[in-house]
Amino acid sequence: MMKTFLVGGAVRDQLLNYPVRERDWVVIGETPETMQAQGFLAVGKDFPVFLHPKSHEEYALARTERKTAHGYKGFAVHASPEVTLEEDLIRRDLTINAMAMDENGNIIDPYHGQVDLKNKIFRHVSPAFTEDPVRVLRIARFAARYAHLGFRLAEETRELMEQMVAEGEVDHLVAERVWAELHKALHEQTPSAFFYTLKECQALQRIFPEIYNLFGVPQPAQHHPEIDTGIHSLMCLEQAAQLSAKPTVRFAALVHDFGKALTEAEILPHHYGHEKKGLRTLESFCQRLRVPNEFKYLAMQVMEHHTHCHTVFKLRANTLTDILLNLGAFKKGADLEDFLLSCQADAQGRLGKEIQPYPQADYIRKAMQAANQIDTKAVLASGKRGAQIGEAIRALRINAITQMIKNEYPA
Repeated sequence: MMKTFLVGGAVRDQLLNYPVRERDWVVIGETPETMQAQGFLAVGKDFPVFLHPKSHEEYALARTERKTAHGYKGFAVHASPEVTLEEDLIRRDLTINAMAMDENGNIIDPYHGQVDLKNKIFRHVSPAFTEDPVRVLRIARFAARYAHLGFRLAEETRELMEQMVAEGEVDHLVAERVWAELHKALHEQTPSAFFYTLKECQALQRIFPEIYNLFGVPQPAQHHPEIDTGIHSLMCLEQAAQLSAKPTVRFAALVHDFGKALTEAEILPHHYGHEKKGLRTLESFCQRLRVPNEFKYLAMQVMEHHTHCHTVFKLRANTLTDILLNLGAFKKGADLEDFLLSCQADAQGRLGKEIQPYPQADYIRKAMQAANQIDTKAVLASGKRGAQIGEAIRALRINAITQMIKNEYPA
């Protein structure tokens, strides 16, 4: 009779009374042939994984792994009916992920995961942890998921991760896996913990140098009581996580100040022109990590125009009109909400300013609404051509925004 065990994250989260996202199973004593004979569909490329014929959940044959080369694909996999559950569990990353549950609800816990779960500790199962560089990113992602519960990294695991960095193992991470883990971390409750964990084990400067380079860069204390640009950027990320569930908004808030790492030392702590200075760095970052265009597009907008958003009450109607045009606010179906939320996260991602109001967002919404209500029929019927039409429509928008300001925000 087939022996199956629920394993990994499903057991961990069930014990935590945390929502179980997906259920994975390990199978003892079977072969690929016997699995397929029972109706399971083979889907694994690198090792024997099958989909249950009814539930479609993943069932993997118990296996062992042996390191053969650098990187996360450098493994020789051995799966056979003789591999035991304990042998399968010991190859996993953390003790809290190396537990199994049988069909009667009994917990099989050979590596004391329940103790670490109770004490809220991330601890590696065995020295084989160092064989897969993706584990550094996974642990950081677990920190982002469970930081609000008080989880922390075991000192010996931090040392092991630091050793992996020093030995160059993380240099073999491929862009797709780095982005995949970052993307998942952006969805978690405390995404800043992802980066703080990487910084703690010296991996941040190797994997995300653009973010690491922000730490230690000072900002004017009157605007940034937290001083440090790296701390500010992660505070912005946390504020974005409070304001929006969208990973695009969170990403834009995180990267918006890349340009401050490029400021000339003689003008610090001021950062004149950092909004445009950072665009090339952001372009390079997105290209290196294969960042999807929807993330890049919003991040570019926020980077270039967040200061305009903060100072919008001082802008002339014509300047505001041109910025809105640049942001695509007059295109059909345009929505600036993600841009405004990202800018709000920047304004509130400062020590002691986390709950300060951000009236600039409503001001811009009203300006956009006023400008979008102009009647362009007369312009189009006037006989004007080419650039003349654009200038005439721009003038109408400026006038509409000017009237909005007089009516809604009288001096």
